[in-house]
Amino acid sequence: MNAHEIDYQIFGEEMQYVEIELDPQEAVVAEAGSFMMMDSDIKMDTIFGDGSNQEKGVLGKLFSAGKRMLTGESLFMTAFLNIGQVKKQVSFASPYPGKIVPIDLSEKQGKFICQKDAFLCAAKGVSVGVEFSKKLGRGLFGGEGFIMQKLEGDGMAFVHAGGTLAKKVLAAGEVLKVDTGCIVGFSQTVDYDIEFIGGIKNTVFGGEGLFFATLRGPGTVYVQSLPFSRLAGRVLSALPRSGNSKGEGSLLGGIGDLLDGDNRF
Repeated sequence: MNAHEIDYQIFGEEMQYVEIELDPQEAVVAEAGSFMMMDSDIKMDTIFGDGSNQEKGVLGKLFSAGKRMLTGESLFMTAFLNIGQVKKQVSFASPYPGKIVPIDLSEKQGKFICQKDAFLCAAKGVSVGVEFSKKLGRGLFGGEGFIMQKLEGDGMAFVHAGGTLAKKVLAAGEVLKVDTGCIVGFSQTVDYDIEFIGGIKNTVFGGEGLFFATLRGPGTVYVQSLPFSRLAGRVLSALPRSGNSKGEGSLLGGIGDLLDGDNRF
């Protein structure tokens, strides 16, 4: 194997964390901010990119880091190396309520495609790159699904799904239609495209957006019930628009603000 061979255990139900067991000289890389706890004799180091192409020198590191900029992620990742003589543990936590999904890339023909903010951590040697859409429709209307991450290698990787996780195994030619933000990831054998919902009422009053994703098998698709964008939108919509909380939670709250003179924009 090119990637380090790691053991793991996932704890919790709604707010999960993954505990990774590292043999001496084994390492794991993680997104900044996902670290939870670790044993002594584990060395933490900040690296450019994902650490999968260290032999390529400075240019290789800059190219790897540049790919991460396109997905809105940090230029840096954090590597955790066991420098001791016995097995040690390091743990990484979910960023919000949901499930941690273990992905064995050796069982996915060496590649798995996921949402750009779904990646949590992986065995060192796994490459975290960018999966660009090859179709114009996806690029213009794909929303969260336009630029996705690709995880490549032969080791273990871990992605996070918000809310409840649904795993769908699609047969050849079988189609699944999904809200673009609800996609966690899918096998490289799955064909991904964007489809217009259609209909005047659906477009104007549906409230579900203008497009959804169509995923055609064969392959495995992971779907989340609570994408972070949806969670953040609900939180923002519940916040009062000003310091005056009169009418909060009521249908006429906004009209009341206007009648009361609170019409600042």
